[in-house]
Amino acid sequence: MAASFFSNAIHVDFDSVLAMDEPGMVSMFQALVDSGLQGFLGCSAVVYEEALVEFFANGRVRDGLVVSSVDGIFVEISEKLFAETFKLPVDGLGDLSEIPKDVVFDARSIVSQSGEPINLSGRKNQMKMPFRLLCDIVAKAISVKAGSFNAITVEKFSLMTAVVCGVKMNWAKYLFSILKKMVTAGSNQSKGFAVQISMLLATFPTLDLGESSKFPASKILSKKTVHRFVSINNRDGAEEITGEVELRAVSKKRPAADVEAAVPKKRRSIKKKSVSSFSTLEMVAVVEEAVPLQQVEEPLDVEEPRCSSADAVDLIIQQVLEETRAADAPADTAEPAVTE
Repeated sequence: MAASFFSNAIHVDFDSVLAMDEPGMVSMFQALVDSGLQGFLGCSAVVYEEALVEFFANGRVRDGLVVSSVDGIFVEISEKLFAETFKLPVDGLGDLSEIPKDVVFDARSIVSQSGEPINLSGRKNQMKMPFRLLCDIVAKAISVKAGSFNAITVEKFSLMTAVVCGVKMNWAKYLFSILKKMVTAGSNQSKGFAVQISMLLATFPTLDLGESSKFPASKILSKKTVHRFVSINNRDGAEEITGEVELRAVSKKRPAADVEAAVPKKRRSIKKKSVSSFSTLEMVAVVEEAVPLQQVEEPLDVEEPRCSSADAVDLIIQQVLEETRAADAPADTAEPAVTE
């Protein structure tokens, strides 16, 4: 059960990623360091799974503090303890909505693959590769929200803007508010911060946390895992772009409105007029017998409006049916036979 608390989590090995020979990636990770998030995202990757289960099962918010009990011992986590443990900034903006709109607009172009401002309701493949990874980091390690990790949201992009544009944030306040939501009954906030909570619980010397386990290596961003991320996203991005090109090529051949307009009205009018005592095949056979050949072929040489041609055909069919019914009196009791 504890594994669900970090099934979508992500951690960062800053020593490894900052030594990469990828300038774009290094610059992005350095921005995380400069923002003051290194201690939170790169803390010791150890998890106490049994203690985590108890912490969330008994956790709640009381007087602005996160309180719980683990192994029968009461624990209390304050915003101050939270900030000190992860060396988080305590000055700056405490809410993402306070980030200036012009800064957000500039960031839309900075992260863009094409140079044009990205669409905030689109997908992350609009962005350069380092910022696609940053989008994953803020989604999985900071906001911890369920949903598609390929989709851009206003919250994700605001977090990215704070990092990319160097907006001074009170990360202690912001991240602690997310922790409080995690232990609030009825909240739609997903549970996470598995590594960080384990580290906080380890600060209580009287707690018996049980056996520890290492955070899965596949979820720790290092030189190796970053290269794998780039490879996967390059492949997926190419498939998405190819799909878009094919879709555009098809749409240019004939718009949907033109296709609908091109359907002959004659066909629709014939389908609407159905006779229960005759099959379509029989109706055609009767028409061929009753109408002289030259009368059928003559209209083919004259181009008439579709609506008048359809009406003429309907009239001929109706006349033939009336004549046939008059000739075959017991038509109601037996299936009419077509004579040649």
